[in-house]
Amino acid sequence: MSENHGKRRRQNVTDASPFDYFPEDCISKIVSCTSPRDACVVAAVSKAFESAAKSDVVWEKFLPPEYESLVPSSCHFSSKKELYFAFCEEHVLIDDGTKSFWLDKASGKKCVMLSATNISIMWGDTPQYWEWITFPEARFKRVAKLLDLCWFEIRGRTNTGVLSPRTRYSAYIVFKKVNHCTNFEDVAIEAGVGVVGNEASTRFIYFDGERVDGLSLRRRRRRPHERRDGWMEIELGEFFSGGDIMNSDEIEMSALETKLGHWKSGLIIQGIEIRPVRT
Repeated sequence: MSENHGKRRRQNVTDASPFDYFPEDCISKIVSCTSPRDACVVAAVSKAFESAAKSDVVWEKFLPPEYESLVPSSCHFSSKKELYFAFCEEHVLIDDGTKSFWLDKASGKKCVMLSATNISIMWGDTPQYWEWITFPEARFKRVAKLLDLCWFEIRGRTNTGVLSPRTRYSAYIVFKKVNHCTNFEDVAIEAGVGVVGNEASTRFIYFDGERVDGLSLRRRRRRPHERRDGWMEIELGEFFSGGDIMNSDEIEMSALETKLGHWKSGLIIQGIEIRPVRT
């Protein structure tokens, strides 16, 4: 931010505004009906808005209803705003450490990652095919390492009641490739997302997207992307969380390759991540 821009912003906050005559609790209630991003923006409107936008009345509305049960007893926060941003920046382990929970910073929508132990991995309990290991860079105690198998099938389920209502979500499989990752080159993995009992929306994804020929260029939208945490991810699909917990759906997300018979190895699966679609 330039020095002149900073001066203009400070001047905007300090100059008198008609909104300064509004009761602060009234302004707080108005701001609480917006979004976390908007609350940060309106703080520049006037001194009254700046004060109201910091209030606990505003930021408690952006926290999930069950937020008190998610805060460790050893943690203390000076304001609900501080607590909100802590939920955005730190992942909270829930359900005996098999899921990770956090909030999307801009919208306050709930985000969840299902660990590898919380999803169904075909032959996952067979040591010759999969190995369960600890990994320093993972959120969870154990991740699944693919040793060697031809029948690749991963399925995860979540109930929309644990997510934010009236929200479009994307599901991603989160993984790493080890040095001896083999037989995933240009192998189409069928990904599906949909309500259990209904036909899923499907697409093809590719764990190995490093080739640069024409074939790979046509598949560019389905190649892996590196995340800020160093892991890779591929989008499995989208779904809409339409109702509240009393009117929720069970969503299944899957990644399958069971037809070619190629022996595959060298993936480390951390889990399936579910977060709001960026608009």
